[in-house]
Amino acid sequence: MTTIIDEIDGKILKQLQEDATMSVADIAARVGLSSSPCWRRIKRLEEDGIILRNVTILNREKLGLGFEVYAAVKLERPTRENLRSFEQAVSSLPEVLECATVTGAVDYVLRIVTTDMHTYDDFLRDKILSLELVQTALSRIVIRSVKSTTALPLDLVAPE
Repeated sequence: MTTIIDEIDGKILKQLQEDATMSVADIAARVGLSSSPCWRRIKRLEEDGIILRNVTILNREKLGLGFEVYAAVKLERPTRENLRSFEQAVSSLPEVLECATVTGAVDYVLRIVTTDMHTYDDFLRDKILSLELVQTALSRIVIRSVKSTTALPLDLVAPE
């Protein structure tokens, strides 16, 4: 079910997507509210499940995790049990940042980060292919990231 948000909610969410450490007073000033009503709106957005959590985004490159790969995975037999087993297995792997079930010739697309190609090769052999559920894993190494954001396009859902 889609939750309807108004223009003020949209402005609050935009501010939080840019900097979740911003104080309620600063957010309120930027969206044209006083602190109390702004705080109540933020709490309602959290209770409604629109705001899921607040996180810190780290610089992968500076941490030595600059090797990024998109892997298209096809299971040997995509039965309900195999799908569940694969999803459970990849959910526990910290190298997998995203896993999506997709349509087409493969069953999943994984976004994976490691330190280098050799570490990725070990990861692929030891953690993905060793599951014995996987028929193929086609790797696409990211050369350069053109756009990377966590901000949702709020102008599609909030009136301005």
